[in-house]
Amino acid sequence: MSLDSRDGRVESLTRSRLTLYGVGSVGTAVFATVPGLLLLYFLTDILGVAAGIAGLVVVLPKLWDVIFNPIVGAASDREAVRTGRRTGLMLRGAVALPVLFAVMFMSPFTGAGGAVWVAAVFVLAATAYALFQVPYVGLPAEMAADPAARTAVTARRVIYLTIGILLGGGLAPALAAAGGGGRAGYLLMGVVIGVLMLGALLAAALGTRWVPSSPGRSLGLVAAVRSARGNRAFFALLIAYVVHAVAVAAMLAAAPYIATYWLGGHGLTSVLFVCLVAPSALAVPVWEKLARRVGRLRCLAIATVGYAVGALLLLPGIAFGGRAPALALIAFLGICYAALQLLPLALLPDTVLADADRTGQSQAGTFTGLWTAGETAGMALGPGLFSVVLAISGYSPTTWDVPLIQSDGARLGMLLGFTLAPAALMLASLPALRAFGHRRTPAPGTGPLDSEGRGYSPQG
Repeated sequence: MSLDSRDGRVESLTRSRLTLYGVGSVGTAVFATVPGLLLLYFLTDILGVAAGIAGLVVVLPKLWDVIFNPIVGAASDREAVRTGRRTGLMLRGAVALPVLFAVMFMSPFTGAGGAVWVAAVFVLAATAYALFQVPYVGLPAEMAADPAARTAVTARRVIYLTIGILLGGGLAPALAAAGGGGRAGYLLMGVVIGVLMLGALLAAALGTRWVPSSPGRSLGLVAAVRSARGNRAFFALLIAYVVHAVAVAAMLAAAPYIATYWLGGHGLTSVLFVCLVAPSALAVPVWEKLARRVGRLRCLAIATVGYAVGALLLLPGIAFGGRAPALALIAFLGICYAALQLLPLALLPDTVLADADRTGQSQAGTFTGLWTAGETAGMALGPGLFSVVLAISGYSPTTWDVPLIQSDGARLGMLLGFTLAPAALMLASLPALRAFGHRRTPAPGTGPLDSEGRGYSPQG
């Protein structure tokens, strides 16, 4: 079914509908952010779990999504065939995820028992997250066909995503500190943040029922993935996005350690996070306008290199400069981070629509299932990578009531995991972006793509 402006879908993108769609990202951003920022620290410094085990607890449950998300994607396509909408799965995830998020921080155990509690609940929470996130990410491809309109939809979503990241990264550590910093503090944080998530997710699930979904016929999971393999542009973009996610997630996981052991106190975690995310909220409209002029792919490459350079400069900035240079550089990273969020998500619907022209079969659910699986894996592998750095450098686990002075080697490991590792990952993503530029396929009737990576139409 055509998705151009003639069927009324572009005109139907009212401000209220864009807002209701975008606000869902507040809830998803909180879940993507808070565990990456605080869960590793919660395990090692509140529950006394060894760094290596804590890393597995953070990584393995989310890797479940690598398997589960494509299953949800295929189920979303089947739901769309059956009902003409994708919001049934979204509603189930919207109700379950906030409850499980709060329970995750309620462990009555320490050590191994605490690790088992968190791991089990985290698996369930990741499952609920997939039920909402997979169909949610696929909606823009069905909301508008015009690349500029889809970029506007994505920009609105990224603005709310930034708000959610600020809420999660700024408010969650502050709530934990306000509650006393130990188990009681994390319990308070889990409940309050869970309530905020519930409101945002329900608003999006109920507010996007108007979006029509017509994938044609439903393919089974194996057939859908087999068909999707031919979309090389999608997989090149996905690889770059996953590597970006690993780099950013590693920095988020390292932030409480840098605040505690390098910058003078765990309470600075919120400050670090706000300095990273607040500039990105202001930068999203700037990147959107710049992408129209010089191309989305070129802007994405510029932001990737800029993030790598900023992360490298953080190494001497923190080691020798202290708080002021560190916060300034992190704010610069926030500007680049806005593009890393906006532009891949703006290009994703283009690959989905181009593939529909290639195969004659619309598989938005399948592709977003694969996309969110990669995103979730990246956000899990980042803290896992940092936990490996902690273990190698000799970090000693502790509990909140038994503070511990870490060795110089452990402190150096934290710093390298916060700076050098993310910089190297950002640079490692550039070949995938280059491959994406060479593998793009034009959408129906648009002609060849321009050399600037402007999307799947001459106006993209």
